[in-house]
Amino acid sequence: MSLSKDIIGTFEQYQKARVKFAQKIAELSSRPRNIEALQQAGVMDLLRPLLLDNVPSVQQSAAQALGRLANYSDELAEAIVTNEILPQLVFALSEQNKYYKRSAAYVLRSVAKHSPRLAQAVVDSGAVESLVDCLEEFDPQVKEAAAWALGYIAKHNGELAQAVVDHDAVSALVLCVQEPELPLKRVSSSALSFIARHSPELAQAVVDAEAIPKLTPLIESPDPQLKRQICSCLSHVATHSTELAELVVEGEIFPKIYILLKDNDKIVRRNACTLIREIVKHTKELSKLVVTSGGLLPIVDFVSEAEGDDKLPGIMALGFIAAFSESMALAVIEAKAVAPLGHALSTATADHVKAAAAWTLGQIGRHSSDHARAVANGNILPKLMNAYLSESASEDLQSKSKRALKSIVQKCTYLDALNSLLHAKAPENILKHVVAQYAKILPQDVEAKKNFVTSRGMAKLQVIREKAQEGTELYESIQLINSVYPEEVVRYYTPGFDQVLVDQL
Repeated sequence: MSLSKDIIGTFEQYQKARVKFAQKIAELSSRPRNIEALQQAGVMDLLRPLLLDNVPSVQQSAAQALGRLANYSDELAEAIVTNEILPQLVFALSEQNKYYKRSAAYVLRSVAKHSPRLAQAVVDSGAVESLVDCLEEFDPQVKEAAAWALGYIAKHNGELAQAVVDHDAVSALVLCVQEPELPLKRVSSSALSFIARHSPELAQAVVDAEAIPKLTPLIESPDPQLKRQICSCLSHVATHSTELAELVVEGEIFPKIYILLKDNDKIVRRNACTLIREIVKHTKELSKLVVTSGGLLPIVDFVSEAEGDDKLPGIMALGFIAAFSESMALAVIEAKAVAPLGHALSTATADHVKAAAAWTLGQIGRHSSDHARAVANGNILPKLMNAYLSESASEDLQSKSKRALKSIVQKCTYLDALNSLLHAKAPENILKHVVAQYAKILPQDVEAKKNFVTSRGMAKLQVIREKAQEGTELYESIQLINSVYPEEVVRYYTPGFDQVLVDQL
C-alpha cells in the first residue's frame, strides 16, 4: 500500500512540475526581453511534447507559450514549422476543449502573420478547414481566435485569400459579424477586409455572401475599432470596380458615412474618407452622388483638420470629383477646397501628400478660365512653382506640379495671377505657357496692355527675352507681345537702355 502511494505521489509531483513549468514558460514568454534567452535554452523542443500532454492545462499553457514565441519573430515561427508542430495544433482544433482551441488558433495566427511562406505552411498543414469549423463553435472566443488566424492567412496575397475562400470561410465570417460580441464583430470584419482587398473576384466572394447589408448598418456603431474595420472592408470591396462600388452605395452608406469624418477617432475618420475616395474615383455618377448628398463640405473640413498622411484620401477624393466635369469642379471650389489644398501643398512634410494636392489643384483649375482664376486667386501658382523647382522634391511631386501649372496657366486669363510666374529664374518649359497666355490676351485687351506695363510685366519680359533663344516658342511669344507695343516702349524697358540714354548725353 505504501509503495502504491509512493508511486502515485511521484506521478503527482511530475504532473505538478509539468503544470508549473508550462505555466511559467507561458508567463515568461509574455515579456519580449525573455524570448531570446528562452530560445537559447531550447524551449521549443521542451514545449512540443507538452502539446500532447494528458493534462489540459499543460497543453493550453504550452500552446500559449508557443504562440507568444512565434508572435515575437519569424525565426521562432519558422522553428514551429520545421519542428512539425503545426499538425499537432490542427489536430487540437478538432479534438480538444475550447481553451486549447483558442491557444492553438493563436499559435497558427502568430505563425501565419509573418510572411506568405509561413502562412502557406499553415494552409498546407490543413489548418484552414479546422479554423473554419471553429467559426461555428458555440464559444465566441474560439470563433474570434479562428477569425484572427484566417485573416492573418488571407492578408498576404490573393492565393492565400483564395485558399480561405475555397473552404467556405466567407459565409461563416459574415455570420460572425452578426454575433453580439464586439471583439468577434471586429475581427470577422477585419478578416473579410483582408480577403476583399486582393482582387475583384475575392471582393465579389464577400459580396456574394451578403456581407454588405450586414456590414453597412455597423457604420453607426459606437465602437471606434469596429467602425475602422467596417470602413476598411467596404473600401476594399469598392475599390475594384464600378459595379462593386455601386453595391456598396446601395447599402445606404450616404449620408451616414459623412458623420464619421468628424469622429473622435482619427483612424475612423481616415478610413471613412478612404471609403469615399474609393467610390468617387470610378464614375461621374458616383462622384455626383457624393456632391448632391452633401459630402463636399465634410471632405473639405477633413482635409483642413487632418494631419500628415491622413489628409491624403480627402485630397484625392476632391481631385477625383473635380476631374469629371466643370460643374463638379465648380462645386469643389464653392466648398472652399482651394485654400486647404494650397496649405497642404506648401506645408505637408511628405512629398506624396504634396503631389496629391498639386494633382487635385490641377484637376480643379484645368476646366475653364473661371476655374483657373479661382485657383490662381488662392495664390496657388507660386506654390506650384516652388514645389516644381524645389531641389529636394521627389520626381513625382515635380511632375505633378509641372502638369498642374501647365493645365491651369493654359486656361488662366487673369493676368495679375500670371505675373507672379513671370521672372527670369522660372524654367522655360513653364515660362513658354505663361508668356503664350499673355500673347493671346494682350493684343485683344487695351486695359490689360496698360496694366502689363505698369505692373512691371513689360520690364520682366525683356529680361526674359535676353535669355530666350531665337526660334523657340518662348521667343516667338515674346516677339508677338512686343509687336503690340510702340517700339520706343519696348526699347525703354530693354535692359541697358538707361545706359544708352546716358551715352547720348
